Amino acid sequence: MTFSQESFEVFERAILDYHKTDNIDAPIVNPYQEKSIEFYLYLKNWIDTVQWHLEDIIRDPQIDPVKALGIKRRIDRSNQERTDLVELIDSYFLDKFKSVKPLPAATINTESPAWAVDRLSILALKIFHMRIEAERKDTPADQQKRCQDKLAVLLEQKKDLSTAIDMLLDDMAAGRKFMKVYKQMKMYNDPTLNPVLYGQNGSK
Repeated sequence: MTFSQESFEVFERAILDYHKTDNIDAPIVNPYQEKSIEFYLYLKNWIDTVQWHLEDIIRDPQIDPVKALGIKRRIDRSNQERTDLVELIDSYFLDKFKSVKPLPAATINTESPAWAVDRLSILALKIFHMRIEAERKDTPADQQKRCQDKLAVLLEQKKDLSTAIDMLLDDMAAGRKFMKVYKQMKMYNDPTLNPVLYGQNGSK
């Protein structure tokens, strides 16, 4: 089984586990060995799944503004956790390929392996939810057809993205590609870099 196949299975398990309660506040029970790559992949998708539903909730036109602000701040924290976890997964790949000497003609990829896996995690969520919409019986036939068409595109995208991820990892193992990780320099959560925050502290 390829890495992308293993990852997608972990993502699907996390999605199904979340939907046993379908509750954004449900505690996570990670079934994988702590600090294993599967453990981090499961945690990654759980964060994505909770955030998916937070994004649904905040779009309720009748939502109380105070509740909406609380959810927006929770989404901001979730985005930071997601970014930190992607960087941690990239550390796994850096360690995995640390002994590989890049070939003289080796090239760098446009994104690191973990950011590609991040896209696969989101894609797993899109497929899960689009499949639900495509199989609904209480919607007009034309809507069902649109959703079925979209699901087909998502499944094709999954195939292409999975192939690209596995090819990248194969190229890295062979020294044809090398990776560099640039830490995400998010500024809005940093009280020393966000003008609104450091202005409040009187240090502007």
